[in-house]
Amino acid sequence: MASLTAAAILLVSLALVWLISLLERNAGIVDIYWGFGFVLVAWACAYDRGFALEPLQWLLLAMVSAWGLRLTVYLGWRNLLVYSEEDPRYQSLRERIGPTFWWSSLFLIFWGQGALLYVVSLPVQGALLSESGGAFDGLDGLDVALTVVAGLTWLVGLGFETVGDLQLARFKADPDNAGKVMDRGLWRYTRHPNYFGDFCVWWAHFGVALVLGAPWWTAIGPALMSFLLLRVSGVPLLERKLVETRPGYEDYVRRTSAFFPRPPRD
Repeated sequence: MASLTAAAILLVSLALVWLISLLERNAGIVDIYWGFGFVLVAWACAYDRGFALEPLQWLLLAMVSAWGLRLTVYLGWRNLLVYSEEDPRYQSLRERIGPTFWWSSLFLIFWGQGALLYVVSLPVQGALLSESGGAFDGLDGLDVALTVVAGLTWLVGLGFETVGDLQLARFKADPDNAGKVMDRGLWRYTRHPNYFGDFCVWWAHFGVALVLGAPWWTAIGPALMSFLLLRVSGVPLLERKLVETRPGYEDYVRRTSAFFPRPPRD
């Protein structure tokens, strides 16, 4: 249960973003697209259904849209207004690939990210394309319980992402904090409240998707997101850099949970 319309929209829109990146010489703008891409996929699925969605499907569509648009606005503000230079990750890749980066980046970075986005969004696609449920009066007790748990998990996740991002932005805006480790607010309980929030949001989407009749195997979406956050491009990639460049970060690592929130160690 996947949308060919969504796949086509991702291919075309990411190609356009790639062209902009060539003009700006900044491949990092693909990060801004990430959240918005999920919104496009969700609405493409609604279009495939002729927007004939049940109430719970509209709720899931609203959840994905709210999460994706918030992330897009935040990353757009951060990457374009606060940090105008290309992210070091893409600078390093540009140097390693050399003269062919301009065209290979379309496949490796832009369409590569589109493929990841498409897989992660499988629960949402399956749920919005399903015709087997979504009317509130047709839910049994287990469905209601799962929907409530998923909804609360989504609120927790969005809260961690939003509050964590705001706290970090405020911390970095103070010149007195230059070179210091952010260990206040939510960052006192987890070194990555935004990643933990992302984790919660996508498992919540999957929970609602199950109620709507999405196949169980669409769990590959949030599972892939969790793997990336915990093992690949999330925690490990960021922390390797911070340990090398930020005095006191190793002590912060010792006393603070890497991902799941808990009270700090003494």
